[in-house]
Order: sequence, then C-alpha cells, then structure tokens
Amino acid sequence: MYRVGMVRSIDSRPMGAARPLVVLPTYNEAGSLPLLVRGILAEVPEASILVVDDASPDGTGAWVRNAAGREPRLRLLERPHKAGLGSALREGWDLALREGWDPILTMDADGSHQPRFLPLLLQALERADLAVGSRYCPGGSVRDWPWSRRFLSRTANRLTRAVLGLPVRDATSGFRAFRASALRALEPEHILAEGYSFLEETLWRAWHAGCRIEEVPIEFVDRRLDQSKISRGEILRAAGTLLRLRWSRPPVQRRPAPRTPPPPLP
Repeated sequence: MYRVGMVRSIDSRPMGAARPLVVLPTYNEAGSLPLLVRGILAEVPEASILVVDDASPDGTGAWVRNAAGREPRLRLLERPHKAGLGSALREGWDLALREGWDPILTMDADGSHQPRFLPLLLQALERADLAVGSRYCPGGSVRDWPWSRRFLSRTANRLTRAVLGLPVRDATSGFRAFRASALRALEPEHILAEGYSFLEETLWRAWHAGCRIEEVPIEFVDRRLDQSKISRGEILRAAGTLLRLRWSRPPVQRRPAPRTPPPPLP
C-alpha cells in the first residue's frame, strides 16, 4: 500500500468501536443506487448510509425512502433544490458529526467507485486521519476512460500537486474516509469552493490542519449509466480555486492531540 503525506497526527487514538457512515451525494442516481447500496452494506455490514439528494427529478429520493423502510441502515437527507456537491457534503458531514458517526466516508453514487475498496480505506484509518481512494498512486487504475479524459484528469492532478504542494497524486478523488476528528479539524464550514474543486480545497485544508493522509489504490470505473457531470465550467472553477488557495494563508495548523499513555504493566 502506498502512503504519502505522513505528518503529525491530529488524533493518535485507535479507531476503537467504529460507527461508519457512508455519505452519498446524489442527483439523478436512481438507476445506480440499488446495486451500490447493496454493495456497500455487503462489504461493510456495520456501516450506515446517508443519501443526500438534491431533489432529483428521476425519483432518487423516492427510491431511498421506500428502501429505507426495509433497511434501517439507509437514510435520506432531502434538499429542496440542486445545490451542488460541496453543499451536499457539508450538510452530510454536519449531520454525521452532530450524531457522533466515526469514521465518515464519501464516494460517488454513479458506480464509478466500487464498494470492494471500502474495507481498504477503513484499514488505512488505523494509520491515518484521512484515506483517499487513488487512481494514480502505485496500484491504482482507470477503466473505460477515453484518452482525452485520462489526459485531462492526470493534468489536473499534476497541476494541483505543483501549485498547492500537496503530496497526494489524486487530489480530485471523492472516494475518501475521514476520522471524525479530521473533519472537525479542517472546518468544512469555511470551505469556499463548490463543485468538484471542493474536493481539492478539502484536501488542502486537511493537509494544513496536520492530518496524516494515506492514498489507497483503487480501480476507477467510468460511468455506466449516464454521462459525466464534469463540465467546462467545473474545470474553470477548479483552476480558479487553485489560484485562490495558492495565494491564501493556510488555516492555522493544529497541535497534535496528546497521546493517551499506555496502561501500566500488570
């Protein structure tokens, strides 16, 4: 497993009795959710799932409401209109932190992120505060993408790494696992970016907050049921976010949490 960004920890405690919550932002994902939900609960039976839906016109919210009546580990947070990825993640994280979930995971709901990698992300949290499912670290891969998409994604991530100095090869991956302490430390309420550039700013804030970050290799599978939501506007916004962060003062680095002393020997 490839590890990067190993700096001082904001939380040196072991995971202990975990209560994992997988946050799924959705917009028109009724076709992919049934298989994804089954896959998540099969791979991590102790997890619960929170779907944050932006009033999808395809009936995504209705499907989740019906399925939640049969599956207590599935929940729905409905929003009145389409407000974007960053806003959905902030609301999901806020609920998760208020209710005491730990760890908190995020992934795409369109089938691009495969549930079989969830246990690896959770295992990484035994050593790290934030685990990133990475297409571009050793062992990671992309399937069914045209050459143009591969080039664009690789270039965007290399640019992010160069401009912000992040020691992460896949800064635009939304497949992540956080310790709750890491989410609190990066202060999501202060993130200004929206859309997919929200992911870059989240990672930047986590790095400067002193989080230990580990990349876990995954296989990324191109969308099977729809076209990508990434537009030219998203690309321009991401470029603007990089420039803003490059010239911004980093958040105040937090001191590492004091280590709990080991129990005395018998």
